[in-house]
Amino acid sequence: MTQERLIANLDEMEQIARETAGFVAGATFESFMTDLLMQRALGMNLLMIGEAASRLVEESPDFVTDHPEVPWQKIRGMRHRIAHNYFRIDLETIWSTATSAVPDLLKLIVEIRNPRMQGE
Repeated sequence: MTQERLIANLDEMEQIARETAGFVAGATFESFMTDLLMQRALGMNLLMIGEAASRLVEESPDFVTDHPEVPWQKIRGMRHRIAHNYFRIDLETIWSTATSAVPDLLKLIVEIRNPRMQGE
């Protein structure tokens, strides 16, 4: 993978993670459960994050190996479940992932992209 493609995939993951955080800001699980648009938006965003992670795993295995703190396989697994079982997705898992795992992922991506900030 070229450096440009690596950066583009990280950009995509960061952008979608930020969007996801924006979608859930101020929302509650109860409001999510009654909002089909929110359900679809979060599902699609998680799928898109998983797609970018899959490209990184396949095209830049050294980068992935250098960053075991990112749960690459879990991210890809979520993408697979959404893409192939959309009508059977556990909405609690979508909500939990969007509100807990995605903010953690965003923090990791920022740290990976700005390594000097970690030690400061």
